[in-house]
Amino acid sequence: MGHPQKQPLHASAQVSPSSEVFHIQDVSKTYHMGEVEVRALQQVTLNLYEGEFVVLLGPSGSGKSTLLNILGGLDLPSSGQVWFRNRNLATATDAMLTRFRRESVGFIFQFYNLIPSLTARENVALVTEIAAHPFSPEEALQRVGLGDRLDHFPAQLSGGEQQRVAIARAIAKRPEVLLCDEPTGALDVQTGKLVLDALAQTNRDLGTTTAVITHNASIAAMADRVISMRSGQIASIHVNETKVSPAELEW
Repeated sequence: MGHPQKQPLHASAQVSPSSEVFHIQDVSKTYHMGEVEVRALQQVTLNLYEGEFVVLLGPSGSGKSTLLNILGGLDLPSSGQVWFRNRNLATATDAMLTRFRRESVGFIFQFYNLIPSLTARENVALVTEIAAHPFSPEEALQRVGLGDRLDHFPAQLSGGEQQRVAIARAIAKRPEVLLCDEPTGALDVQTGKLVLDALAQTNRDLGTTTAVITHNASIAAMADRVISMRSGQIASIHVNETKVSPAELEW
């Protein structure tokens, strides 16, 4: 099924409309908690493009995680359209969303969600065994600097190493999109920089469209574009003409 007629696209200075991966149009999300109505997103329109590194900034409750969950097919909008290439996720069946998440998206969260009884290699293998064209667990772990930790269990790894195993697990299936929710939130500065460097290298080497949620404004300097959110809406979009490497970040 093809696209309906869409609104004109306004690309950033660094990308062209032909490289669009996501197009979300007038997306709203309302949660009902008893008699209370919470408007998590209000009329959000946004494009994400091939190979770009985007940082979503904003305070708690600004709608960042809700937007990320909708992009990743973990949640559906109350209204609006969510296009991933030529597929409208807003009208997709559960089976279609499961396939989309399995084939196209890698998720990284603040807490690593590793299985304690499995080694680093085995945690990554959980994904590679169901992916169509995966990296081997060994290569995925080498890509995040853990080639010498293959047979270590999570309890034998530092927090930063566990998060890098989670990144290896996410990138092992070669996803088109990497969605990261506060990936450095539980880490100290130096460890956080190692994790961000692994994300930046994945984005650079594999061309994976990467979106990182954070409340840490310093991280914005490493992005192609910075999307600031407030009260369920996009407050501003800033294009970084020059990007800073994770090692140069200070917070």
